Amino acid sequence: MITSRVMIPTDADVVDWASATPRASRPTSAVDLFARPLVPMATAAGVTLLTLIAISSFRTADLVAALWAANALAVGVWLRSGRGLGYDISFGAIIAFGVLAGQFLGRNHPSTAIMFTIANMVEISLAVVLARRFSPTLNLATVNGAGRFIFCAAAVAPIAGGLIAASGLYLLRGAPFLMSFQTWWFGHALGLAVIAPFVLALDRRAIRALWNPWRGAETLLLFGVLGAMCGSIYFVWDLPLGFVLIPMLILIAARLRVLGVTAALVIVSVSAIFAVRIGAGPWSGVITDMAERAMFTQLGILFGFVPIILVASLLEERDRLSARARAGQVRAEEASASKSRLLANVAHEIKSPVAGIIGIGDLWLSGQLGPVTATQKEMAGMLVKTARQVEALSHDLLDVARAESGAVRVELRPTDVPGVLADVCRATALRPEARSLSLKVDCEGDGLIAIADSQRLTQVIDNLATNAVKYAAAGGEVTFRARRVHDGVRIEVIDRGPGLTPEKLTQLFEPFNRLGLERSAVEGHGIGLALAKRLVELQGGSIGVDSVLGQGSTFWIELPAA
Repeated sequence: MITSRVMIPTDADVVDWASATPRASRPTSAVDLFARPLVPMATAAGVTLLTLIAISSFRTADLVAALWAANALAVGVWLRSGRGLGYDISFGAIIAFGVLAGQFLGRNHPSTAIMFTIANMVEISLAVVLARRFSPTLNLATVNGAGRFIFCAAAVAPIAGGLIAASGLYLLRGAPFLMSFQTWWFGHALGLAVIAPFVLALDRRAIRALWNPWRGAETLLLFGVLGAMCGSIYFVWDLPLGFVLIPMLILIAARLRVLGVTAALVIVSVSAIFAVRIGAGPWSGVITDMAERAMFTQLGILFGFVPIILVASLLEERDRLSARARAGQVRAEEASASKSRLLANVAHEIKSPVAGIIGIGDLWLSGQLGPVTATQKEMAGMLVKTARQVEALSHDLLDVARAESGAVRVELRPTDVPGVLADVCRATALRPEARSLSLKVDCEGDGLIAIADSQRLTQVIDNLATNAVKYAAAGGEVTFRARRVHDGVRIEVIDRGPGLTPEKLTQLFEPFNRLGLERSAVEGHGIGLALAKRLVELQGGSIGVDSVLGQGSTFWIELPAA
């Protein structure tokens, strides 16, 4: 025999394209890296280019740039591309070469370039380690995942690099330690908090969505408006009006989720820091020192705009949970329909043979099949009684199946509730088990007319009365009560039985659940209350129970009043 073995990937081995964020990737070796060198080589080239741009365009505190995107690109691609000791060492070496090349192309002194490269690589490596440790799935489509990544990778990792860079600049150039450190920390945290999530959220599904003409047009419109607002706020006006961007960013988060809002924040960050660099921007007329203006701009983006990423993550999480709920609802409805069909088929198949058994039992019991002894007559009576119980069960099963499938039709019309209660009370009094009980009807007020199906309402109240008689204490009483409540009529069936515990109350209307009385002398199938609940709901009402252990139970129905 030849067997085949199918390997099914686990959640930790795949990319969760549905949530637009990559999950933890499989271990990758250095051999894989050099077999597919395009990604690390392209990343190194991108790091070199971004390093050069930051050095030439965004320096605000001596040699420290107020916006640093190179590390964010390296972290995002590193986290997405793979893991494993050999791979990490190889990838890290390539990225270090890219950072160093950018430093030299930016004409930094060799000692400064090497110092900056060390600081950047410590920051990149620490961000990767923290992200893998505290946000292992890298799922930014949840508030928890996005919050962990932004706090651990973006806020904590730049501290180490900032300390190294600030200390090095102080020793090499005598630059102010605190200003260098805070500019580095805020600038690198801004890059990691905005650009790294953009890299992690970018996937084929998001790109394919832009091919939709309406989606693409909407995206162009939103980013066109955002670009115009950034141009006006950061390059035309000199007033601190950055807060007017918040509604626009929230709109982008609502429409384009994490990928869109991170791209928008990239545009905002570049516009704001470049405006500071050329002497424009909201704080240009208030603060003369460029480093201080850059710090206020960084803080405004970090604390005013970056939290909007969490809004986008919350919306994506809601979308995913809604999709799961819809899928679960479809599966539940399909399972319920299958169960209803099964119940209907079983009940239908039971009816014919049971009817035959009842007929034979009646003939045997009446002596029409020949003389019977007292023992045989007793056995025939037991046979007929048991068969009638099975027949009643089959009818209940059919009713449950029809109710759940929507086959039960109710004719709603004004129904005299006191009359229904009186009829049920008289029928209940004829039962042998009710002989020792006191039954009474208590109707409070006039005009107790409900919109209901009188036949189905009688069936429900009769079911509640049957339960009350079964479980009421001997010599006790059962009360049928009706009264007005707001714009409805409330019907109550009250017994003085043993009552129910809170745990049993939560299971009361579950089909086939007899609350532990399966082996007791009390007869029943456990589906009467489930059927009653469904019939009441079909009439637009509600049903429930109030019970105190040792004092009895009150089953109630509320229906709209006529």
